[in-house]
Amino acid sequence: MAAGSVPADVGPLRVPHGLPGHLVGFVEALRARGIPVGPSETVDAGRVVTVLDLMDREVLREGLACALLRRITHRATFDGLFDLWFPVAIGERTAAPDEVEIPHTRTGDVDISALRELLAELLGQEQAAPQLEALAAQLVEQLGQYQSTRGPSFSAYQALREVQPQTLLAKIVAGLVAGPNTSDFDTEIARRAVRQRIDRFRATVEAETRRRVAEQIGRERVAIYGVARQAEEVDFLRASEAELAELKRGTQRLARILAARLAVRRRHSRRGEIDLRRTLRKSMSTGGVPIDLVHRKPRPGRPELVLLCDVSGSVAGFSNFTLLLVSALREQFSRVRIFAFVDQVDEVTRFFDPHTRLDTAMAKIFTEASVVGVDGHSDYGNALTGFAGDYPDAVTSRSSLLILGDARTNYRDPELATLRSLVDVAKHAHWLNPEPRNQWGSGDSAADKYGQVIEMHECRSAKQLTAVVSRLLPV
Repeated sequence: MAAGSVPADVGPLRVPHGLPGHLVGFVEALRARGIPVGPSETVDAGRVVTVLDLMDREVLREGLACALLRRITHRATFDGLFDLWFPVAIGERTAAPDEVEIPHTRTGDVDISALRELLAELLGQEQAAPQLEALAAQLVEQLGQYQSTRGPSFSAYQALREVQPQTLLAKIVAGLVAGPNTSDFDTEIARRAVRQRIDRFRATVEAETRRRVAEQIGRERVAIYGVARQAEEVDFLRASEAELAELKRGTQRLARILAARLAVRRRHSRRGEIDLRRTLRKSMSTGGVPIDLVHRKPRPGRPELVLLCDVSGSVAGFSNFTLLLVSALREQFSRVRIFAFVDQVDEVTRFFDPHTRLDTAMAKIFTEASVVGVDGHSDYGNALTGFAGDYPDAVTSRSSLLILGDARTNYRDPELATLRSLVDVAKHAHWLNPEPRNQWGSGDSAADKYGQVIEMHECRSAKQLTAVVSRLLPV
């Protein structure tokens, strides 16, 4: 693929400190996106660069990935940043003589009908990846370019708007399974294969768009919004279905981390507190100098956990993930009771066990439990009153109370006195809020009022939630 001429305004892509400085900048970008890369990995990456063929971009990608990454979940973010820091070309990519070109009409405009035919033909071939990449580059340059306030820019949406490759699915599949003996199974296999090729083509167009935009405004700025985030850093309230699914897949790993931290804390607390009376008595043999400290015998025991959780749609992602995490940690507690509510509360502990899937448990909550009352809008005051009245034995002096929700009451009575009575009884009481702290108390949020009664913590992402829960887990 020819790189074409280098434009005059590609300052953001210059390498003022040579390849070592460029590699360090790439490592810093990985760290900024939540990928842990230490000095030893950076040194290994430098050694890898010295022995690889730098003209083979894919070999360089795999070599740096082996040196810098610790988990496979980091790969998507790594690939996005690699494409920005080690772009496939600089400036416009011109087609080689043996590559496909976008068809044009006699007036010089892009022939959309012929272009869709060409795209359908290429997507129907298994070995057409190089041609599709060349076509994507031309598509961005000729259809995705527009004039912004800062000059020429590029848009993947605009590049694909008229082509609409997803609408070619049926046509391509029909061409692949045109034989008389084709079964429904063969048709479904072909449909899935074509759908994957279309998704890859769209991803190629988006990657080319990011490359061209990075030349205009700088790769650092494009990396902020154009590179996949780590699942642990995704905002619960803005996460997509794919990001939430990735979070759920990592729940068991987070549960193991939290369980290990809790075990360490328990091990450190086994000796118990110093028994001053017995220590002074034993010091009589050393002239009153307390050389040997005597500790009180610890009283081992696992705490009780009571979870009061808002399961309304506004905080569904946060609630679902936290419930899954607590369910995985239930062996660390002597007893776990889970209560869910929207505008009224019900105990749902029976729906959670080590073998129940979260989606099954959540479906049972809304079909078999009484969590929705009259209008189905969050009512924290009514939920707290119902919880205290219907389950007076749930919170005791041995319980750790954990409340999950955004504290948005829809302008209803927050029932602060009821919450205060629960907090006074519980051994520990904490509120985990998925909203940003600067939004607490805005609109119908009663978070600022609740925060005066109970300790409230911001938990916008799995990373924040893990840090908070590991700190708050009772011993």
